[in-house]
Amino acid sequence: MTTDLKSRLRAARAKASGGGIEQHDQADDVEETPAGHDEKAAASFAEWLGRYGSDVEAALPKHIDPRGYLAVVRAALPNLIGRCTPASILQSVITCARFGLLPDGQQAVITAEDRTAVFIPTYRGYVDLMYRSGLVKSVVTGLVYEGDEWDFEPTAPAPLDFVHKPKILAPEAERGRPLFAYAFAWLDGGRRSAVAIVTREQAEETRDEYSRAYQRAEQTGAKNSFWHLRFDDMWIKTAIRRLAKLVPTSAELRALVAVEQAAEDGRPQILAAIDPETVALEAEARRAAAAAESSQDITTTRTLPRKASAGRGRAQPRRRNRNRDGKRR
Repeated sequence: MTTDLKSRLRAARAKASGGGIEQHDQADDVEETPAGHDEKAAASFAEWLGRYGSDVEAALPKHIDPRGYLAVVRAALPNLIGRCTPASILQSVITCARFGLLPDGQQAVITAEDRTAVFIPTYRGYVDLMYRSGLVKSVVTGLVYEGDEWDFEPTAPAPLDFVHKPKILAPEAERGRPLFAYAFAWLDGGRRSAVAIVTREQAEETRDEYSRAYQRAEQTGAKNSFWHLRFDDMWIKTAIRRLAKLVPTSAELRALVAVEQAAEDGRPQILAAIDPETVALEAEARRAAAAAESSQDITTTRTLPRKASAGRGRAQPRRRNRNRDGKRR
């Protein structure tokens, strides 16, 4: 499966022109659309596009092709129309568009929760926004298994504090069970962030306390939430979200955390428009600040002022004139 953004958009347009689009990795409780409803779904999408297509295009960043993006949205709508309120569908699609994330199951998904369409970014969506800030050069994440070689010494200087040597060619039985997820980033200037580590117990605590989709799937017995179907991905996403607190944040990344937190709290995902120029200016200001900070590390030689003599630069008591015989005048 291709992961390049342009390649996925191109594939989506090609499938759209052929009359049908497949969507992989659907989220939570999304059901497959019956084959006999293809025409009805296409008509529903055409009606929806006629009403709101211009709003979605206006919300997209300039680097995203609107036609390809709407082709991906077309794949998600049949699972939402009739199951969610129209207002929540429009809100979730526009929110996803403003971040420039494709709702294709790789960068983000739009799923139905209690008659409400909800936008959910994946951990890859978080990573994509970290890259866009211009301050994060590389993000490294993964799972450490029982059979892997690893060492974590928080008091050691980076990058000596964490080492992971996975045995990727070893059989699954030999690697054992995952122990913890981790994430760190290489920043502009060659610096490395702190390492975010999440144990299985911590991931399960996060799932049980904050995931409404997981709680609902448990109550209904469906067991079809992301935490049920893609636990490892959600585990890594938890580490990525912790990493977001350890790296320089952009306006987009802060907004992404806020809208996902709103969904977890059961609040509407209301997002003000993010101005691309403001984001670019903020990133440039951060780079300038980092460059100025690094310049202070250069040791400079400064000539110290000469020590003032006893008769210079010091207030002297006023002398009284005396006669030759020593008497004061």
